[in-house]
Amino acid sequence: MPTYTAPTRDTRFIINEVLDLASYGNLPGFEMATDDVTDAVINEGGKFCAEVLAPLNRVGDEHGCVRNEDGSVTTPPGFKEAFDQFREAGWGTLAHDEQFGGQGMPHVLGFVMEEFISSANQAFGMYPGLTNGAISALVAKGSDEQKAMYLPKMVSGEWTGTMNLTEPHCGTDLGMIRTKAEPQGDGSYSITGTKIFISAGEHDMSENIIHLVLAKTPGAPDSTKGISLFVVPKFLVNEDGTPGERNGVMCGSIEEKMGIHGNSTCVLNYDGAKGWMVGDENKGLAAMFIMMNAARLGVGIQGLSQAEVAYQNAVAYALDRRQGRALTGPAEPEAQADPIFVHPDVRRMLMDAKAFTEAMRALALWGGLLVDLTHKAQTEEERAEADLLLGLMTPVIKGYGTDKGYEVATNMQQVFGGHGYIEEWGMSQFVRDARIAQIYEGTNGVQAMDLCGRKLAQKGGAAVQAFFKHVGEEISAAKEVDELKDMAEALEKALGQQQASTMWFMQNAMQNPNHLGAGAHHYMHIMGIVTLGLMWLKMAKVAASKLASAGDDKAFYEQKLATARYYMDRYLPDAGALRRKLEAGSDSLMALGEDAFQTAA
Repeated sequence: MPTYTAPTRDTRFIINEVLDLASYGNLPGFEMATDDVTDAVINEGGKFCAEVLAPLNRVGDEHGCVRNEDGSVTTPPGFKEAFDQFREAGWGTLAHDEQFGGQGMPHVLGFVMEEFISSANQAFGMYPGLTNGAISALVAKGSDEQKAMYLPKMVSGEWTGTMNLTEPHCGTDLGMIRTKAEPQGDGSYSITGTKIFISAGEHDMSENIIHLVLAKTPGAPDSTKGISLFVVPKFLVNEDGTPGERNGVMCGSIEEKMGIHGNSTCVLNYDGAKGWMVGDENKGLAAMFIMMNAARLGVGIQGLSQAEVAYQNAVAYALDRRQGRALTGPAEPEAQADPIFVHPDVRRMLMDAKAFTEAMRALALWGGLLVDLTHKAQTEEERAEADLLLGLMTPVIKGYGTDKGYEVATNMQQVFGGHGYIEEWGMSQFVRDARIAQIYEGTNGVQAMDLCGRKLAQKGGAAVQAFFKHVGEEISAAKEVDELKDMAEALEKALGQQQASTMWFMQNAMQNPNHLGAGAHHYMHIMGIVTLGLMWLKMAKVAASKLASAGDDKAFYEQKLATARYYMDRYLPDAGALRRKLEAGSDSLMALGEDAFQTAA
């Protein structure tokens, strides 16, 4: 059976030492985030996830969700009881506004819990995860009445939330949606249509489910400019705030999926369901993107989470499984064979995983800090810069984070050899669960185009220039430290590859947009490589400064420095190869006609 231990020591290192959360104590919400408090949240949250949620991960995979004859859905055994414990402990309230019953802690601590929850049980984590996104949209665009009606119970976990975008005939191209919203004369709308792939769309874990639904009003433009957003509760809400009459939305079926079986991914049929507009008419896509951007950061964390739990199990297996001898001679002569941990190719896969997960954790939590700073930084200039960097980082965290997260999960399965292909060991589930993260909330191809087609050019390139400046400053400072000089110079070369790739786009993509499309994925990976390199430089800087006085923690900081060097040696060179692919342009990619792809009889 697979196991999971929350990486609390590494998380405390990032929160307390690298990000130095306590230094933001002058900002709203941060005054509570002292080292003692954050340590308690990290340690107790990790314990809850490891002890309560992780044992249910395989249960959810094997049992899945069941749709009943009346359209209701029963979640896997133990899920409802675990959600009750989750709600009663207040874990879902951590980073939400105190006005609605939240604890008002920084978002970055919410991101900590998102990783732990998802590593322990990704399918379970999607129920509160989707709710968090729905809360974000209602906070930003909901009316005062809507906020008062829905948010306190969504924050508490009594009610959960969903996002309803996709329809059978359209996914990314939302301008094609057909769901209709007919005004009823009393401020409500009658919602009719079918939505598919709705995560947590129907279940038995909460009293009510608050659906946020994209639909078109009569006469609306037949494009993305004609989309409105509606709040449609599963049960209409009585005047006293309790769930009342069942609304006209039902689960038609549960999707049969490759992974995340413990989450009820539903086809939802809206048959004259009563809903209310959120925000302005025909401005629904902008409102939904608030929710989608929050979800994209969460999905990036899912990529990290599956890499982490797969890595933990692969390390345990590599230390226990004996096959062959070390190339330099028997490591344990008294045994019949050495642990496979001694073999360089196994070590390569484990080191790749370690270098990715630790840096990706730092990046995800830096992203969480940027979410806080966009709203709470002291000056408008600081808030604007944080917002620019967060927008730039979002497709990288989602796209690069899930591409590499899936790759790591697959490589950790490889460590097990044939046993990795056997369900009993649990590695298959990590791979299958990780795969969806590259697809939903905008495929990674969409993330790459968002990064290259929108974010690079946004505000005259202000975001990427701010990023280049930040990385450059970190490199310059690190060059002054003997222990970091070589690492800083290696990162500087990789940054140069990204800057050259950016310039190539500027010079070539305008004349042929296919050049941008052909190179976007490569650029996203170049930026991911550079960004994780930045994280390693930040972590190495802290580790080097603490080494002399580390005491019992000396081994921890030495490991950080060694892993940072490995990353610089083995990951950063890929930026140059990806740049050369990008600069090959689109000519050979687009050269063949459709007939060339058809298999001849």
